Amino acid sequence: MSKTAVIGGGAAGLMAAGYAAIYGADVTVFEKMPRVGRKILISGKGRCNLTNACDIQTFMQNVPVNNKFLYSAINNFPPYDIISFFENLGLRTKTERGNRVFPVSDKAMDVVDTLRVFCTHNGVRFVKAEVEDVIADNSHIKGVKVNGNILPFDSVIIATGGLSYPRTGSTGDGFRFAEKLGHTVIKAKPSLVPLESSDNDCAELQGLSLKNVGLKIIDGKGKAVYSDFGEMLFTHFGISGPIVLSASCNMHDYSSGYTAHIDLKPALGGEQLDLRIQRDFKENINKAVSNSLSKLLPKKMIPVVLRRWGIDTDKKCNSVTREERRALLDILKDFTVKISKPRSIDEAIVTSGGVKVSEINPKTMESKLIKGLYFAGEVIDVDAYTGGFNLTIAWATGRLAGENAV
Repeated sequence: MSKTAVIGGGAAGLMAAGYAAIYGADVTVFEKMPRVGRKILISGKGRCNLTNACDIQTFMQNVPVNNKFLYSAINNFPPYDIISFFENLGLRTKTERGNRVFPVSDKAMDVVDTLRVFCTHNGVRFVKAEVEDVIADNSHIKGVKVNGNILPFDSVIIATGGLSYPRTGSTGDGFRFAEKLGHTVIKAKPSLVPLESSDNDCAELQGLSLKNVGLKIIDGKGKAVYSDFGEMLFTHFGISGPIVLSASCNMHDYSSGYTAHIDLKPALGGEQLDLRIQRDFKENINKAVSNSLSKLLPKKMIPVVLRRWGIDTDKKCNSVTREERRALLDILKDFTVKISKPRSIDEAIVTSGGVKVSEINPKTMESKLIKGLYFAGEVIDVDAYTGGFNLTIAWATGRLAGENAV
């Protein structure tokens, strides 16, 4: 019986371990944290958005970095098969807005427990220990070094994650192992990360969540690098929320300067919104404009919009000129926030960068440099938008690595 070591007990590692065991390997998972699945537990705000109920084409469109590398993995284990995998193990799931799939219980712990049972039922052993090194000789895997001892293994799967959320155990160990064994590691940077702004309006608006707004990110050359609509959040340091996190995946050179353009009323065209403003002003014809925007805007946003509008807040609605009204319309359709930089990688949901995909066989996840060495999950230079796509990558690459590591 071949012996397989899995380094990392996260999403990719647990899936890899279970499938390697199913295919007949003697599997040991090495996890340095007190418990497995720490990052799974905090995903989806503790609910675990475990995949996205979409077709393969849609999945590929939501992976902006090296999506073609994932073609074999995702065809081997597409989203609907992932859902069936968990359902067949007794975890009931539900599909919410944006095709996001969650456990019916809304408890990420249930996902972790399901995977742990899946592994142990198939004979996987768990060892709480930190792997110090991965040992290879003549381009073949020999084993791993743990507590100063070299333990022999026929194959090793590195599923250590990236650098995001280091408190979950993702501290870049896999990058170190890969580089020492001759692999190229694309420098890690934060992805799916909130964005910082020096705009004082953000701090004033902190805690305000906006739903169904449009977001467009424009770079310093005037090029739109991202556009979508959905939910976002103002924070004390800038902006966050689902569409902001996804936008960050497409932002790479902050030195050129990015600007977020927020359409507060994307469902209304310019003429429609102008008529809406006229109607609201007519209803409040003898009131000050500061008291006439409550139907258009959240209460917390009114002072900021009035300040940007720049007219006397005591001005009566019946004296607002057409030009002034158009200026208000422009603010509502294009509320701008200057972006200075992303938050640190510690706050990123995923790490962009990792082991160079051209050095990994996409059909097996095996290293092209070291026989018997496999990679799975975030340690590879692939990442996706928010919505369950990154966990889908973890499950799919983990399964493929596990099946082929035997």
